[in-house]
Amino acid sequence: MNELKALLEEMYPNIDFSKEESLYDDGIIDSVHVVTIISKIEELFDISVTMEYIQPAYFQSVDTMWEMIEELM
Repeated sequence: MNELKALLEEMYPNIDFSKEESLYDDGIIDSVHVVTIISKIEELFDISVTMEYIQPAYFQSVDTMWEMIEELM
């Protein structure tokens, strides 16, 4: 999970990923961010994020993104 958090903090240094629990719902990230994040996650973890995972629930926090990654690994 530390790799994911480091990646996100590098991509978006103005977002405090350790505190945010509703990134998508609160408008902190949007669909364009999600597409970019998916691309980086796929590259870093050598996985393919399938359509069933491309929904706001998986992009609310570092924890929800990590849960998705674990399911896909």
